[in-house]
Amino acid sequence: MQREASSSKAYLLLDYVQRLERHREGRRAVHIHLSKLKAQNRREHHLRIAENTFDELTKQFDGQVFAMQNGDIVFVCRDASIADMDDAVQRLRGLFEDDPLAQSIDAGHEDLFCTYYNVESQYAPFLEIAEGLYNEEQRRIKRLQMAAEQSGESMQGEQTPLSPQQLGKLVEFLGRADLSSVMRRQSICAVAGTDLPRPVFKELFISIGELAQQVLPDVNLAANRWLFQHLTETLDLRVLKLLTQADDRDLHSSFSVNLNVGTLLSREFAEFDTSLRTGGRGTIVIELQLIDIYSDVANYMFARDFVRERGYRVCIDGVTHQSLPLVDRQALGADLVKLAWLPELSDGVSDETRENLNKQVERVGPSRVILARCDAPNAIRLGQSMGISMYQGRYLDTVLQNQARRRQERGPGRQFQAIEDAAEQEAAEEEAEEEAK
Repeated sequence: MQREASSSKAYLLLDYVQRLERHREGRRAVHIHLSKLKAQNRREHHLRIAENTFDELTKQFDGQVFAMQNGDIVFVCRDASIADMDDAVQRLRGLFEDDPLAQSIDAGHEDLFCTYYNVESQYAPFLEIAEGLYNEEQRRIKRLQMAAEQSGESMQGEQTPLSPQQLGKLVEFLGRADLSSVMRRQSICAVAGTDLPRPVFKELFISIGELAQQVLPDVNLAANRWLFQHLTETLDLRVLKLLTQADDRDLHSSFSVNLNVGTLLSREFAEFDTSLRTGGRGTIVIELQLIDIYSDVANYMFARDFVRERGYRVCIDGVTHQSLPLVDRQALGADLVKLAWLPELSDGVSDETRENLNKQVERVGPSRVILARCDAPNAIRLGQSMGISMYQGRYLDTVLQNQARRRQERGPGRQFQAIEDAAEQEAAEEEAEEEAK
């Protein structure tokens, strides 16, 4: 299923529910059908108050609130009793007591105002509800897009820059929110010749775009660099807490995580380091942004020595073909450099630019370069022409997904076609292009 509006609230819910499949124990959910209220009771301030009703439960029971575009609210939490949840639901029902929905019961004696789910035992129907809400929102978005195209208008509104006051509220929210719904994993793969990609490790990261859409959809979080820096430092600490408490084996080794230099000397990083199993540090890569490194090189050197002595590897991230000449990997004591691929590097780039890029990659060391943001097959071809063997991006995601799907369809022991096979490449290119849109 292609999810074009990947930052939508319904997508966040669906993604969250899918991730709960292996972590259902003690989870309960309630779906409040506010979309069925009369129009005069579905105004913005009504829905905002309704969403805030679950604030206390969110804090107490590791809860997550999803407010749908149609007005419905889905609340998921862990280790809360029905009585705990029903208290909030009854307050909501009282808020809309003048609406027939608040008191309505159907012929089967089912409460039409809300539906409870024991996620542990009713996961399948709960997943079905999440899928239905997502599909409904997609249909609504397509109708709006068609209407906008017909009127010549754009759906993209002007975003306002993040203010200090909004940052304060956002930091407070992050302190209590369950961020697992916006935690992403993306494989870094080795690709040799025409072989299929082989995952080496996974990058774990918070999707800033989806977080923004969920919390402050009309605000550009990155507009003010210094406020955004403070936000990422807060996110670092939450990510480390998630990793420290994780019971998922995938989060114990063979992954990379993008952090600020200052975070490496924090108490939260020390707690994360202590939580790791023996031998795990050698499989973990710490990614640091180039701009963060050069903002205080002495601090970077100190932090780098600390993490390398502990056994971690260091990767310099945020590097483009323009900034690559500024990266002296050996002098900076880094193990890897992540270089961002851009379409113009493959389409119409001058011979001089291509030759210079080849020299810079050779200087850094092709085996130490990860070509990232590979959204099309020509990114792989470009990288292989320079001797690069490690790649990351949506095109690789698509190929891996196709590979897994075909393994399930064909069963074990079957050989798959190579990456350059015409039929597979055409399908992967089409899916990658749709994803990029």
